[in-house]
Amino acid sequence: MKEIKQTVPTTLLILDILAGLMVTAALLMALFYAPQEKVMGDVQRVFYFHVATGWTGMLGYLMAVIAGIGFLKTRKMEWDIASLTGVEIGLVFTALCVVSGSIWARPIWNTWWTWDPRLTTAFIMELIYAAYLLLRRGLEEPTQRARYSAVYAIIGFVTVPLTFLSIRIFRTIHPVLIGSGDNGAVGAFQMSPRMTQTFLFSLAAFTVLFAAFFWHRYRLGKAQSQAENERLEEWEEA
Repeated sequence: MKEIKQTVPTTLLILDILAGLMVTAALLMALFYAPQEKVMGDVQRVFYFHVATGWTGMLGYLMAVIAGIGFLKTRKMEWDIASLTGVEIGLVFTALCVVSGSIWARPIWNTWWTWDPRLTTAFIMELIYAAYLLLRRGLEEPTQRARYSAVYAIIGFVTVPLTFLSIRIFRTIHPVLIGSGDNGAVGAFQMSPRMTQTFLFSLAAFTVLFAAFFWHRYRLGKAQSQAENERLEEWEEA
């Protein structure tokens, strides 16, 4: 088998550096620039990264849908690689969102976990996309695997807006931060201008981080796909 060598593009290296600097700046802003919340204290600072990781996870699932539609239209395997990339990143960052939320919930709600509508829908969303990976492992033929995965990613995306809107649709104790002020939930708070600036910058930083991760994982996926094709060709020739 031929050795596959890849050179990291200069643009990607610049994106990596930018992502690292922005995430570091977001952390410093969360710790030192944003004021301490009067009721919750310093634990509220977790929210800047909690929401940002949730946002990044949903970006991953959105990219999986777009790529899934792209594959069904064109039948090009590059779209399947992009869809898998989006799901993998989505799973990792959704898990980070749940973990950081639990860190905040322990002192505020006096529990690490509760079956609140937001937490429940997030848990279901994570399970559905974990099943996506199991589906792919159970299908060996590449085209069939890509087709079924694309359809699954599109249908499974219904859980993403449901998770986001759950705190507006159902009675919940989870605070509403975007588009609302104090909603009566335990831990709800009003953001000051510095809090808002830190919040928005964190979202921007993690968006850039998502772009860097997506590009790296997509390049790795293409290399893996090329290696898989070469193995199939060698097996057919043998």
